[in-house]
Amino acid sequence: MRPSTLTLDNWQDGPSNRWSFQHVDEVVTTVELPRGDGPVLELTEGTPLSVPGLEGFLARTCTDSLLVLHGRQIVLERYLNHMTPSKRHLLQSVSKSMCGALVGRYVDSGHLAVDATVTQYLPELAGTGYGTATVRQLLDMTASVAYDETYENPDSEVQQHERVGGWRSHRQGDPPDTYAFLSSLRPRGRHGGSFEYCSANTEVLAWLLERVAGLGYAELLARDLWSRIGAERNGFITVDASGFPMASGGVCVTTRDLARFGRVLLDEGHGPTGEPVVPASWVADIRAGGSRAAAAESMGEAHPLGSYRSQFWVTGDSHGCYYGVGVYGQYLWLNPATDVVVVKTSSLPCADDTGHWIDHVRFFDVLSGGLR
Repeated sequence: MRPSTLTLDNWQDGPSNRWSFQHVDEVVTTVELPRGDGPVLELTEGTPLSVPGLEGFLARTCTDSLLVLHGRQIVLERYLNHMTPSKRHLLQSVSKSMCGALVGRYVDSGHLAVDATVTQYLPELAGTGYGTATVRQLLDMTASVAYDETYENPDSEVQQHERVGGWRSHRQGDPPDTYAFLSSLRPRGRHGGSFEYCSANTEVLAWLLERVAGLGYAELLARDLWSRIGAERNGFITVDASGFPMASGGVCVTTRDLARFGRVLLDEGHGPTGEPVVPASWVADIRAGGSRAAAAESMGEAHPLGSYRSQFWVTGDSHGCYYGVGVYGQYLWLNPATDVVVVKTSSLPCADDTGHWIDHVRFFDVLSGGLR
C-alpha cells in the first residue's frame, strides 16, 4: 500500500522507498521500454545454492530481490518486501551501465568517436563544463565539471538534477528541463586528471546518442538494447517535462531481465540467438578497465586495483569481475571466471553508504567466486 506520508521529495528515502522503488510509475512520469517480439533468453532452474549467513545479509541490506545465475541456470532466487518476479524495480545508477553498453554500439558503427570532444556532436555545450571534454572522459567519469553529488544536500547539483528530471519538486529558478540543466553546468578543473563521479555525464552521453541517431534516448534504449537481450517483460524509464529520460538512474526492470542483460555481457555481447547486441570488443575493453591511478582514491578501500570504464566499475581482481551499482543498494555483478551473474535490488534507508557498499562487494565476491 502506498505510504500516506510519501511525497515527491521523500520517495527515494527510507522507509518510503520500501514501496516506491517497486512502484516508480505511480510516483513520477515514465515511458515504456518495449521488449520487442524477439525470443526470450530462457533461464532454467539449477541446483539450489546454499549460502551460509544469507538471511542475515538479506535483512541488514534491506533486500527486495536477489538472483544468482550460473550460466543460464538460476541457482538462487529470493524475493522479499512484496517484490515478485514480475515487478519492475528502480535500478538507480545501474541504468548508467545500460547507457554505457548502448554507447558501445554507436562507437562500433562509427557514429561516435570516443576521442572526439563532446562539442563535435553538441556544439551548444561550448563554453559549459563539457566544452572541451571528450566522449571517453564522460564514459570513464574523468570529466571535471562543477557538480556536487551529495544526495542529502538540497543545494547540490545532484538534487537540482533530480528536480529538473521530475524526481523532486521544482524550485523557482531551476532550468526547465535536463537539456537546459546540462547546458548550465560549469567547468571545475582539468578534464582527464582524476575520477570524478558525476551523474550528469551519463545524461550528456544520452544526449549524444540522440544527436547521432536522430531518435529519443528511450526509443534508442528500447530498439537497440532492451528489445535485443531476450527480456521477458517491458521495462520503463522516468522522463522529465520535455520527455528526456533519466539515463543516469531511471530504468526500471524485473530482476530476471536485469540478469538477462548481464548474461548478454558475459556472452561477449551476444543475444539469445547469438546475434551481437553489445560489440565484443567493447565488452573486452570494459573488462580491461580504465585508469587505476584516477580511481585509486575513490575505489581503493573496496578495490585496491579497481578502475571505472564505460559506466562500469571494474574490480581488478583475479576473476576479472565488473559491475553496475546504484544508490540504495542496486547491483549487477558479473564474474567472467565463474560465468556468474548476480542481481540484487534493495531499498536501503540512505542513498550512499560505504559500509554497505563494501559489505555487498565482499558478499558478491564470495558468492560468485565459489561457483565453477
